[in-house]
Amino acid sequence: MRIQFLGATGTVTGSKYLLEHDGRRLLVDCGLFQGLKQHRLRNWEPLPVDAARIDAVLLTHAHMDHSGYVPRLVKLGFEGRVYCTSATRDLCRLLLPDSSRLQEEEADFANRHGHSKHKPALPLYTEEEARIALKRFETVPFEKEISIWPGWSWRLGRAGHILGACSPRIDWGGGSILFSGDLGGNDDLMMRPPEAPAPADYVVVESTYGNRRHREADTLGTLAEIINRTAARNGVLVVPAFAVGRAQTLLHCIRLLKQARRIPEMPVYLNSPMAADVTRLLRSHLDEHRLTEEQCAAMSQEVTIVNTIEESKRLNALTGPSIIVSASGMATGGRVLHHLKAYAPDARNTILFAGFQAAGTRGAAMLDGAEAVKIHGAYVPLRAEVAHLDTLSAHADREQLLAWIGAQPAPRRVFVTHGEPVAADALRLAIEERHPWPCTVPDYRDSREL
Repeated sequence: MRIQFLGATGTVTGSKYLLEHDGRRLLVDCGLFQGLKQHRLRNWEPLPVDAARIDAVLLTHAHMDHSGYVPRLVKLGFEGRVYCTSATRDLCRLLLPDSSRLQEEEADFANRHGHSKHKPALPLYTEEEARIALKRFETVPFEKEISIWPGWSWRLGRAGHILGACSPRIDWGGGSILFSGDLGGNDDLMMRPPEAPAPADYVVVESTYGNRRHREADTLGTLAEIINRTAARNGVLVVPAFAVGRAQTLLHCIRLLKQARRIPEMPVYLNSPMAADVTRLLRSHLDEHRLTEEQCAAMSQEVTIVNTIEESKRLNALTGPSIIVSASGMATGGRVLHHLKAYAPDARNTILFAGFQAAGTRGAAMLDGAEAVKIHGAYVPLRAEVAHLDTLSAHADREQLLAWIGAQPAPRRVFVTHGEPVAADALRLAIEERHPWPCTVPDYRDSREL
């Protein structure tokens, strides 16, 4: 077996791992690069392997940095099947067309306003191409050994993190390899914790929070303080939130605070039709999270769902205390950019980030104290309060990652991926200090015989 690392090296985006054995090629994850321009440009570069020669794709979960390149792969000639859990398929049916629409809208906006260096600006793929790609999806169950080709099989363990997230162990005639995917935390407010890992000869583990622990804090209390001081200023709270997972957790938290009368009554807007659809999906996959069907239903009842562009535009003229939850979570695109343009210049308002912000994103720049951020070709002054609710992360922290991998008997080698360089190397050192296992942080396009 040969593995090549085609993404999620030196960054938390672009997850792609190519496995080659006995004439077959399996791509584990097929994600978009996000964040730094040097990473985003890789989305447009030719793959080091002909897409038509890849036999199948296996997705660990639906987030765009793990699934968002699938339509591009199909466009480049991939003709195989895309395997995933049923919840991942359901989410991709929402995410991939939405991603393509945003790309088309942004390309059209750039062409009409002339702020793109490309003439014309083009989307990476269109909505039609995304829907064609979705026809290749095929679901597989958790925890069942599946034989895909002679000498190949896999089993999908539960990873927590978001609906449908899995940690696949892939077996071949000479060994086995386990991919963590993105691991959830043990104390997530909404998702169930990840399962103990299946033993494997090789392990590929994520390291998003490989150099830090989630601080112990009263998440609801901190969120209440942020909301209350914004309301006291008669301001608007804008929350860039990932449409899958984070938006639902935030709505659940806001509802709990309102029930307990810890925050004032104020309108809450969910300006992401996709996030609204994801919220409804929770009721179809009750075995994967902690909420009851009643709690899932209540989550949407006290929120105004914003569907049309006209309704979205009206949110930019709110005059009293309000909360807007809108994608994307790192402020890299989507409707939230228009809200940032409207509310970031006013010191009464607050911009709240509720998760990891990759290097090169607007979210990272704002948390680092930027005085202005560039949106749609122009700089927007940043006078609003910028807050970070880092206790809502959907990723396992350093100690949880070490506990998960420590449940392994003795892998031959551990590969640390999906982390910024400092985080990945910190987790490598921590693993080596605790276990006598060889541990490697691969570079982009590195390959190794297993």
